[in-house]
Amino acid sequence: MILAIPFLAIGPWQIAVIVVLVLLLFGGKKIPELMRGLGSGIKEFKDASKEDDKLEEKKD
Repeated sequence: MILAIPFLAIGPWQIAVIVVLVLLLFGGKKIPELMRGLGSGIKEFKDASKEDDKLEEKKD
């Protein structure tokens, strides 16, 4: 288990390698579509959590 700790630290070089791999796998044109989908998913999640809060306040 002690050997797994250094693998958890992510530095700037590891981030750069991940970015290059994502660019190679998906291409420059697909990335904006993926980010748009991710953003809309986060927005829907926030809206749903706000609706739950409003429903709980009405019940009290």
